Amino acid sequence: GPRRMYRKEKSIQLKSGSAALYNNLSVLRRPGGQLAGFCTVHGPSLSLVSAAADGLGFSHRQLQAKEGGMAVSTSVLTQAAWCVLPSRVLLVLTSQKGIQMYESDGSIMVYWHALDVTEHPPAQAVFARGIAAAGGRFICVGTSSGLVLVFDIPPKGTNITVSEVLEQHRDAITDITAELGQAPDGAGDLVTADDAGTLCVWSTGEEFALLGKIPACGCTCSSVKLWNGIVAAGYGNGQIRLYEAATGLLRAEVNAHARWIYALDVAPQTGKLLSGAEDSFVHVWKLGRNLDTDDDDIEHCHAECVTDTQVCGARFCDAEGNSFAVTGYDVSEIFRYSRA
Repeated sequence: GPRRMYRKEKSIQLKSGSAALYNNLSVLRRPGGQLAGFCTVHGPSLSLVSAAADGLGFSHRQLQAKEGGMAVSTSVLTQAAWCVLPSRVLLVLTSQKGIQMYESDGSIMVYWHALDVTEHPPAQAVFARGIAAAGGRFICVGTSSGLVLVFDIPPKGTNITVSEVLEQHRDAITDITAELGQAPDGAGDLVTADDAGTLCVWSTGEEFALLGKIPACGCTCSSVKLWNGIVAAGYGNGQIRLYEAATGLLRAEVNAHARWIYALDVAPQTGKLLSGAEDSFVHVWKLGRNLDTDDDDIEHCHAECVTDTQVCGARFCDAEGNSFAVTGYDVSEIFRYSRA
């Protein structure tokens, strides 16, 4: 079997399990690189785990979905993610009712955006999903009608505005990612993905420009990452596909998992790729940096079986990819692994 590069560490206990939602784990690092916290959602509540400054011990809090200032138990959270911008860090929650933005510790809600239910056909579920910081001052959030809302985030305060709505997808947005490495010229720095498997590559700026569309390949793209001009996309059929962001060319195709992929992550400093799926496996891959050669663009580094667990979240805990964390459907702990 593959080499054992990582070993299991002590798990972090949660008060509730994680829902079976794509990308259902977010990890925040402090500017120095130490771990700051984890969050995962289940029903109407968010589990927020904060690491002590000395790295020893964790504090826990549960946040309930608040919709427009009122606590509404019926609204189910669909995702939570920290968005790290140069001037501030916000914790963004998406739900069936709208989009909530909090200070990074979850203490203060700074913004609330209600979804317009009238835009949807009556029988269709309404929700937001897919969260990413982009272009230095924007946060992009997807919706079930295929829209991508671009929020302009001021350096401080609550004067957040919707600066643009991107209308290229016909299906519900699943995930959004921004460039985590160094984007080659013309490669674009934002990718949006949808339920049909269509990917859109954008360049951000005062106005967002669509650079290219990678057509659907017959199954959902559940998770997408962008690194050094390479788009890494995970699909419902267990495949990972690598595309060139500048051209949309398929660079590699790997049958990575036996079941639906729920999460991808990339370590920006090394190009390591993490994938987690329904098949209980988490894999670590190494992305190739050189698009000019015929070298393998993706190489398998590590396989981890998280026994009896449908993996729904997987994130690196550091920029080099030396440690990662995993959440599982209805499992009330966060599993942690680090370099052996």
